[in-house]
Amino acid sequence: MKKANNREIEDDLRPEYDLSKLKGGIRGKYAKRFQQGTNLILLSPDVAQYFPDERSVNTVLRSIVGIAKTELVHTH
Repeated sequence: MKKANNREIEDDLRPEYDLSKLKGGIRGKYAKRFQQGTNLILLSPDVAQYFPDERSVNTVLRSIVGIAKTELVHTH
């Protein structure tokens, strides 16, 4: 738990922002849509050390898919 900050918070919000328009938000309104379009996978640390970013992961996975497709074509 964080310790309460005793300093006064400076209000640096611009005057043109009308906070009254922010009322009535719905929590999780887009959560279902987000989950449908997102596929997050947690890599084990020993595997993750070889992939600096998502691009490198996708490149390797596409290569493996290509190899698997080739193998399927040649075995049938």
